[in-house]
Amino acid sequence: MSDSNVIRGTMLLTAATLFSRILGMIYMFPFTALVGAQGIALYQYAYIPYTIMLSLSTVGIPLAVSKFVSKYHTLGDYRTGRRLFKSGLLLMTFTGFIAFLILFFLAEPIAKMLIEEGSEGNTIADVTLVIRVVSLALLIVPIMSLTRGFFQGLQSMGPTAVSQVIEQIFRIVFILVSSVIILHVMDGDKTTAATFATFGAFVGAVGGLLVVFWYYRKRKPNLDRNLEESTVDHNVSLSDMYKEIVRYALPFVIVGLAIPLYLQIDTLFINPALQSIGYDKTTYETVFAIITGLAHKLIMIPVSLATALAMTIIPAITKSFTSQKEGALQKQLTQTFQMLLFLTAPAAIGLAVLSEPVFRVLYPTVNQDLGSHLLMWYAPTAILFALFSVTAAILQGINKQKFAVYSLLSGLILKAALTYPLVVMFEGKGAIIATDIGLLTSVLVTIIIIKKSTDYQFAFVFRRIMLIGIFVILMAVTAKLATLPLENAMPNLYNSKSDGGSMLFSIINLLIGIGVGGVLYLWLSYRSNLAGLVLGERFKFLKRH
Repeated sequence: MSDSNVIRGTMLLTAATLFSRILGMIYMFPFTALVGAQGIALYQYAYIPYTIMLSLSTVGIPLAVSKFVSKYHTLGDYRTGRRLFKSGLLLMTFTGFIAFLILFFLAEPIAKMLIEEGSEGNTIADVTLVIRVVSLALLIVPIMSLTRGFFQGLQSMGPTAVSQVIEQIFRIVFILVSSVIILHVMDGDKTTAATFATFGAFVGAVGGLLVVFWYYRKRKPNLDRNLEESTVDHNVSLSDMYKEIVRYALPFVIVGLAIPLYLQIDTLFINPALQSIGYDKTTYETVFAIITGLAHKLIMIPVSLATALAMTIIPAITKSFTSQKEGALQKQLTQTFQMLLFLTAPAAIGLAVLSEPVFRVLYPTVNQDLGSHLLMWYAPTAILFALFSVTAAILQGINKQKFAVYSLLSGLILKAALTYPLVVMFEGKGAIIATDIGLLTSVLVTIIIIKKSTDYQFAFVFRRIMLIGIFVILMAVTAKLATLPLENAMPNLYNSKSDGGSMLFSIINLLIGIGVGGVLYLWLSYRSNLAGLVLGERFKFLKRH
């Protein structure tokens, strides 16, 4: 396959992944309006352990299969790639079934760990049911993921890209349509709607699997022809291949579990800690839903966008490190760090400053004071999530994967140890503080290892970060000042919780804050040539000569 086709395919897959993530964030707004905080809490109780179990069931094998299929096909050995694909399908079927059984039968013990039985809020039976419903997706998703990996190994990104988008569309349409039918046609309750919503994972997986199987059936004649014409066979044993696959993929899987594991710790400790200081069940489930679901979805928007751009530099870092080109490596590391912070910091701090109108506009049916307060605290955490994702990837790029795992474990240990006492001391924001401490520890460990392994000089990037910080502070202050006149002029309207005038006012105030703050940050970045230096290679028009 030509380089231009590979580049086009990679761009297509990147765009499809980003589009799928954006869809996965946007649908949460109408879904929250339908099922409320209690329904979101129930949904999160199921999805967080499901995400962890899914990662454990695949152990990164689809990604590694992609690498190995590509390797052997490049060598003209189509038999080894096909043999690996077929055995991988059997393995993923087996591990997916085992993961399904584990999650299905442990659903009730997990539910009892998460909540106490009571007359209000979700019940243990509700949580048990949603976990069992979502576990059905484990029967399909690993098989779908491996088939996507096979196509990527063939340098064919189209099947994966289309499959991702179709999977997300099937899932979201099912969630929203089933919720509307249950609540507004059948006059059902929000618990039933949230339970059906978790089945959306299975429906989406069926859609995605049908797409990749359609592509496989369509291309099988050509694949079989390559197999018949293949004259090379390395006769690599499957056991040797899988040993190398697990060794290659395991660090990626563990680091990829970072966010789900942080959320799982919140799932275990937020509710009992708040209950111990007198919170009723409805309120502590609302806090849980906001932190692990509603606010988290919002802060992951800047994280996804920034890391998507910064990660494009990682292959170049790997190449420079392997070739021992220290000058190029220093430049690429600097570019990665400054690009990440240039994009993430203003988005995160802006989200914190405008948390009240943002939360009111996007989640009007949820407790506004509580939601905006927690979002204000949680938004800056996006910077730490993004930093850890990228620094861990850099460690993998310079062949220091084990330290990425160690850094994650050190942060998780602190997070687990501090969440309960900090929630008791500071209520909901205590869980966020514990997350910040854990992530900051992990980031510091990764930076120390990067420094020792590459002799990277942080002085220059530190000065650039200081400049970004000054611009972000000016942006935040200006955005806040710009929204104050309307807040002071119409305090009664602003404090109203229900009428349409309040919503309209919040939208206007939000647009003013984003417009004034965003324009100022962009203007300062352009006039100082910061934007051109950070993004100039990708957006040459930003460079000032």
